[in-house]
Amino acid sequence: MASTSLSWTSSSWLQNHTFSKNAAAKAADGAPPLRVVAQKKARKLRKVILKEDVTAVGKKGQLMDVKAGYFRNYLLPLGMAQIVTPQLIKEMKMEDERIEAEKKRVKDEAQQLATIFETVGAFKVKRKGGKGKQIFGSVTAQDLVDIIKAQLQRDVDKRIVSLPEIRETGEYIAELKLHPDVTARVRVTVYAN
Repeated sequence: MASTSLSWTSSSWLQNHTFSKNAAAKAADGAPPLRVVAQKKARKLRKVILKEDVTAVGKKGQLMDVKAGYFRNYLLPLGMAQIVTPQLIKEMKMEDERIEAEKKRVKDEAQQLATIFETVGAFKVKRKGGKGKQIFGSVTAQDLVDIIKAQLQRDVDKRIVSLPEIRETGEYIAELKLHPDVTARVRVTVYAN
Protein backbone atom coordinates (compact mmCIF):
# COMPACT_ATOMS: atom_id res chain seq x y z
CA MET A 1 0.00 0.00 0.00
CA ALA A 2 1.35 3.30 -0.95
CA SER A 3 1.57 5.84 1.76
CA THR A 4 0.82 9.37 0.96
CA SER A 5 2.22 12.05 3.05
CA LEU A 6 0.63 15.36 3.50
CA SER A 7 2.99 18.18 3.99
CA TRP A 8 1.82 21.56 4.88
CA THR A 9 3.81 24.45 5.99
CA SER A 10 2.29 27.34 7.76
CA SER A 11 4.67 29.78 6.21
CA SER A 12 3.38 29.06 2.70
CA TRP A 13 -0.17 29.59 3.80
CA LEU A 14 0.72 32.83 5.54
CA GLN A 15 2.52 34.08 2.46
CA ASN A 16 -0.59 33.58 0.37
CA HIS A 17 -2.96 35.07 2.93
CA THR A 18 -1.12 37.96 4.46
CA PHE A 19 -2.97 41.18 4.85
CA SER A 20 -1.14 44.23 3.81
CA LYS A 21 -1.82 47.89 4.23
CA ASN A 22 -2.85 47.96 0.61
CA ALA A 23 -5.86 45.70 1.31
CA ALA A 24 -8.14 48.70 1.42
CA ALA A 25 -6.80 49.88 -1.91
CA LYS A 26 -7.30 46.40 -3.42
CA ALA A 27 -10.87 46.33 -2.06
CA ALA A 28 -11.59 49.67 -3.71
CA ASP A 29 -10.95 48.04 -7.08
CA GLY A 30 -13.71 45.49 -6.64
CA ALA A 31 -16.15 44.99 -3.82
CA PRO A 32 -16.33 47.22 -0.77
CA PRO A 33 -14.41 46.00 2.26
CA LEU A 34 -16.25 43.72 4.63
CA ARG A 35 -17.48 45.61 7.65
CA VAL A 36 -18.67 43.77 10.76
CA VAL A 37 -21.09 45.54 13.06
CA ALA A 38 -21.93 44.05 16.43
CA GLN A 39 -25.65 43.52 16.97
CA LYS A 40 -27.63 43.32 20.18
CA LYS A 41 -29.09 39.99 21.12
CA ALA A 42 -32.60 39.70 19.74
CA ARG A 43 -35.24 39.59 22.47
CA LYS A 44 -37.57 36.70 21.97
CA LEU A 45 -41.00 37.90 23.01
CA ARG A 46 -44.41 36.48 22.25
CA LYS A 47 -47.59 38.54 22.09
CA VAL A 48 -50.21 36.63 24.09
CA ILE A 49 -53.69 37.08 25.49
CA LEU A 50 -54.14 35.98 29.07
CA LYS A 51 -57.01 33.56 29.65
CA GLU A 52 -56.93 34.07 33.41
CA ASP A 53 -55.29 36.34 35.98
CA VAL A 54 -51.55 35.66 36.30
CA THR A 55 -49.69 37.18 39.23
CA ALA A 56 -46.96 39.64 38.26
CA VAL A 57 -47.99 39.43 34.58
CA GLY A 58 -51.53 40.74 34.12
CA LYS A 59 -55.26 40.22 34.29
CA LYS A 60 -57.59 38.09 32.22
CA GLY A 61 -58.11 39.38 28.68
CA GLN A 62 -55.01 41.59 28.57
CA LEU A 63 -52.65 41.66 25.59
CA MET A 64 -49.14 41.09 26.92
CA ASP A 65 -45.60 40.62 25.64
CA VAL A 66 -43.98 37.71 27.48
CA LYS A 67 -40.72 35.88 26.94
CA ALA A 68 -40.98 32.91 24.60
CA GLY A 69 -39.68 30.41 27.16
CA TYR A 70 -42.08 31.62 29.86
CA PHE A 71 -44.97 31.23 27.46
CA ARG A 72 -43.84 27.86 26.11
CA ASN A 73 -42.93 26.29 29.46
CA TYR A 74 -45.44 27.80 31.88
CA LEU A 75 -48.36 29.76 30.42
CA LEU A 76 -49.24 27.47 27.52
CA PRO A 77 -49.13 24.10 29.35
CA LEU A 78 -51.27 25.46 32.18
CA GLY A 79 -53.72 27.03 29.71
CA MET A 80 -53.22 30.53 31.10
CA ALA A 81 -52.44 32.26 27.79
CA GLN A 82 -52.89 31.99 24.05
CA ILE A 83 -50.82 33.43 21.19
CA VAL A 84 -52.45 36.44 19.54
CA THR A 85 -53.95 35.90 16.11
CA PRO A 86 -55.95 38.38 14.00
CA GLN A 87 -59.06 36.22 14.49
CA LEU A 88 -58.57 36.25 18.26
CA ILE A 89 -58.19 40.04 18.31
CA LYS A 90 -61.40 40.38 16.31
CA GLU A 91 -63.23 38.10 18.78
CA MET A 92 -61.87 40.12 21.72
CA LYS A 93 -63.12 43.38 20.20
CA MET A 94 -66.56 41.87 19.63
CA GLU A 95 -66.65 40.60 23.22
CA ASP A 96 -65.61 44.03 24.55
CA GLU A 97 -68.34 45.71 22.49
CA ARG A 98 -70.91 43.22 23.81
CA ILE A 99 -69.82 43.83 27.41
CA GLU A 100 -69.97 47.62 26.94
CA ALA A 101 -73.46 47.37 25.41
CA GLU A 102 -74.59 45.24 28.38
CA LYS A 103 -73.16 47.75 30.87
CA LYS A 104 -74.94 50.60 29.07
CA ARG A 105 -78.23 48.66 29.09
CA VAL A 106 -77.96 47.96 32.84
CA LYS A 107 -77.18 51.63 33.55
CA ASP A 108 -80.15 52.79 31.44
CA GLU A 109 -82.47 50.40 33.32
CA ALA A 110 -81.16 51.74 36.64
CA GLN A 111 -81.79 55.33 35.51
CA GLN A 112 -85.35 54.47 34.48
CA LEU A 113 -85.94 52.79 37.82
CA ALA A 114 -84.51 55.83 39.62
CA THR A 115 -86.92 58.17 37.82
CA ILE A 116 -89.83 55.87 38.77
CA PHE A 117 -88.78 55.92 42.44
CA GLU A 118 -88.30 59.69 42.50
CA THR A 119 -91.64 60.48 40.81
CA VAL A 120 -93.69 58.32 43.19
CA GLY A 121 -93.59 60.90 45.93
CA ALA A 122 -93.26 59.82 49.53
CA PHE A 123 -93.45 56.27 50.81
CA LYS A 124 -95.63 56.22 53.93
CA VAL A 125 -94.65 54.15 56.94
CA LYS A 126 -97.01 53.54 59.90
CA ARG A 127 -95.58 52.90 63.33
CA LYS A 128 -97.04 52.66 66.81
CA GLY A 129 -96.50 56.04 68.41
CA GLY A 130 -95.17 56.91 71.80
CA LYS A 131 -95.14 60.24 73.58
CA GLY A 132 -94.48 63.30 71.43
CA LYS A 133 -92.90 62.46 68.05
CA GLN A 134 -91.36 59.22 69.33
CA ILE A 135 -92.25 55.87 67.74
CA PHE A 136 -91.78 52.39 69.10
CA GLY A 137 -88.90 50.67 67.36
CA SER A 138 -87.32 52.16 64.27
CA VAL A 139 -87.78 52.14 60.51
CA THR A 140 -85.25 49.86 58.82
CA ALA A 141 -84.14 49.28 55.25
CA GLN A 142 -86.20 46.08 55.17
CA ASP A 143 -89.35 48.06 56.05
CA LEU A 144 -88.70 50.39 53.11
CA VAL A 145 -88.08 47.42 50.79
CA ASP A 146 -91.39 45.86 51.84
CA ILE A 147 -93.26 49.13 51.17
CA ILE A 148 -91.64 49.53 47.73
CA LYS A 149 -92.63 45.96 46.86
CA ALA A 150 -96.22 46.57 48.02
CA GLN A 151 -96.65 49.88 46.20
CA LEU A 152 -94.59 49.43 43.01
CA GLN A 153 -94.30 45.64 42.68
CA ARG A 154 -90.52 46.01 42.37
CA ASP A 155 -88.03 43.78 44.15
CA VAL A 156 -85.22 45.80 45.71
CA ASP A 157 -82.32 44.39 47.68
CA LYS A 158 -82.14 45.87 51.18
CA ARG A 159 -78.35 46.19 50.90
CA ILE A 160 -78.71 49.01 48.35
CA VAL A 161 -80.92 51.06 50.68
CA SER A 162 -79.19 53.74 52.72
CA LEU A 163 -81.53 55.04 55.38
CA PRO A 164 -80.83 57.45 58.25
CA GLU A 165 -81.70 56.27 61.75
CA ILE A 166 -85.42 56.86 62.08
CA ARG A 167 -86.88 56.85 65.61
CA GLU A 168 -89.34 59.75 65.32
CA THR A 169 -92.22 60.72 63.06
CA GLY A 170 -91.47 63.04 60.18
CA GLU A 171 -90.11 63.08 56.65
CA TYR A 172 -86.74 61.56 55.77
CA ILE A 173 -84.67 61.03 52.62
CA ALA A 174 -83.47 57.53 51.75
CA GLU A 175 -80.98 56.70 49.02
CA LEU A 176 -81.18 53.63 46.79
CA LYS A 177 -77.87 52.83 45.07
CA LEU A 178 -79.22 51.11 41.96
CA HIS A 179 -75.94 51.23 40.00
CA PRO A 180 -72.45 52.52 40.80
CA ASP A 181 -73.32 55.67 38.80
CA VAL A 182 -77.06 55.90 39.58
CA THR A 183 -78.56 56.74 42.97
CA ALA A 184 -82.26 57.36 43.55
CA ARG A 185 -83.36 59.61 46.39
CA VAL A 186 -86.81 58.80 47.80
CA ARG A 187 -88.84 60.45 50.52
CA VAL A 188 -90.04 58.39 53.47
CA THR A 189 -92.86 59.79 55.61
CA VAL A 190 -93.17 58.22 59.04
CA TYR A 191 -96.36 58.76 61.03
CA ALA A 192 -97.84 57.27 64.19
CA ASN A 193 -101.19 55.51 64.24
